[in-house]
Amino acid sequence: MDGIVALLQDPAAWIALITLVVMEVVLGIDNLIFISILTNKLPEAQRRPARRIGIGLALVMRLALLGTVAWIVKLTTPVFEAFGHGFSWKDMILVAGGLFLVWKATKEIHHTVDPADHETDFIASSATSGLSAAIVQILLLDLVFSVDSIITAVGMTPHLPIMIAAVIIAVAVMMTAATPLANFIERNPTIVMLALAFLLMIGMTLIAEGFGVHVPKAYIYAAMAFSALVEVLNMFARRARQRQK
Repeated sequence: MDGIVALLQDPAAWIALITLVVMEVVLGIDNLIFISILTNKLPEAQRRPARRIGIGLALVMRLALLGTVAWIVKLTTPVFEAFGHGFSWKDMILVAGGLFLVWKATKEIHHTVDPADHETDFIASSATSGLSAAIVQILLLDLVFSVDSIITAVGMTPHLPIMIAAVIIAVAVMMTAATPLANFIERNPTIVMLALAFLLMIGMTLIAEGFGVHVPKAYIYAAMAFSALVEVLNMFARRARQRQK
């Protein structure tokens, strides 16, 4: 108890908490885009429960991972070497997650470009097969982002209570933003293609990180912000043309 009080009175602890919350929220954007696209495939009555249950279970999983911080940190130890790079468990998780995202985004882009392929599209059929399928996919991808963010958090602060507080706050923000973001994507079909392109880029970034090629996150999010700004301008232009008709 005295340790918690000391942390509350330490300005450096508050700075670390704010920094971690911002980092978790920014990293959560990737997850939210994936969740929005996935749950929008479900029947309307199942969409909100899928988001809430998926994000809620993701919170439980992240807190459980924080309880094994000492083990998580060891995931950065190389297990084997290939192509001149020592691969750790973290690297393999990132590569697997990246490949999953690339595969997922590519399939969805193919389905969007060729709607006639809807009946034979495995992604569409699996996403609409039920609530449990969507939740499992949300958890699998969140595992990838959780390992990466927790390792980053350990490097920023040694205090477990600060990490736990940051995760809870960030997940609360995700829970609040999930439905509005999903509704916005559904109302604007062209946003779907942009979001899928983001997922494709994020997947390639995860693969590159897994192979030891560091890609500054600032570049990724700057590109996403610029693309989103261009799309917003396009939306305004389309609405202006519709009003003139």
